[in-house]
Amino acid sequence: MSMLEELKNLGANTDEGLRRFMNNAPFYQRMLGKFVPNAESTEVMAFLESGDYEKALTNAHTLKGVTGNLSLTPLFNAYDEIVTALRANDPDTAKQKMEETIPIQQAILACIKNYQS
Repeated sequence: MSMLEELKNLGANTDEGLRRFMNNAPFYQRMLGKFVPNAESTEVMAFLESGDYEKALTNAHTLKGVTGNLSLTPLFNAYDEIVTALRANDPDTAKQKMEETIPIQQAILACIKNYQS
C-alpha cells in the first residue's frame, strides 16, 4: 500500500490533493512531508489549556489552511470547527474538538513519517 492509499483510508482526499499539485505525486508527497514538522511545532492544545485563545486561534487557523491545501480532510474539518468555536468565544468546544483531533492527527503524521526516506 502507498502513502496516498493509506492517507485515503484515513479520510484524506488524496485525489483532490494530487489535482492541487498538478498530479505531481512526488511533489505532493514532499509537501506532505514538510507538513509533519509544522504540525508538530504548531501547538493548539497547549494554548487552549493555558488560556491563550488568541494564539490557539492563530495556530488553528494556520493548520486549517495547510491541511486544506493538502486535502487532509479530517484535519481540515476539525481545525475549521476549532477556529469557528474560538471565534465564537467557546473555548470549551474548541478543547473538546482538539482532544478528538489529536489521535487523528497523530495517525496521519505517523503515516506520512512512515513513507519519508
